Amino acid sequence: MRPPIAATEPSAEMSALPTLKTQGAVLRPLELRDAEALFAAHGDERTHHFWSGPAHTDVEQTRTYIADTIAMQGAHVWAITEDGGAALGRIALFVQREGVGEIGIIMTPQATGRGLASKALNVVVDYGFGPLDLHRIAADIDPDNNASISLFLRGGFQREGLLRGNWKTHLGVRDTVMMGKLRE
Repeated sequence: MRPPIAATEPSAEMSALPTLKTQGAVLRPLELRDAEALFAAHGDERTHHFWSGPAHTDVEQTRTYIADTIAMQGAHVWAITEDGGAALGRIALFVQREGVGEIGIIMTPQATGRGLASKALNVVVDYGFGPLDLHRIAADIDPDNNASISLFLRGGFQREGLLRGNWKTHLGVRDTVMMGKLRE
């Protein structure tokens, strides 16, 4: 059983999104100032391999991506940190329609293998099923992205199906493994 999440209200100058805390991880609202730290993920070809586009070429491209993501309708976007400081990754929960969300996550190379992605996934799922009152959370994963598939399986998601030719990316036309988790 994982420790319960603790949500704290943001300061007035920050987004209305709460900071989520769990043992060993703090998820705070993602900010434009996180672009420099997250360029380590978005600018890394290996990390960005299964993303919808090629690795970013500069920090400004990452900053624009962050701004566009934060501005999306229904987006709840956090920086993954150990203590509320430097962003080591990003996790987003996109509410697609009433009761249904989708999660996307990326970690910097230096933060992988430390359990932060699992902690972030668990606390965001709890937030989605709790305060957001979602009944379903999904993930759309490239079938060759074994690390992400394993992460979501460990988080209690089930493999639901394969959507053939679902994405046109820098790798060509790609399939999607759809994974989902229902509120108990």
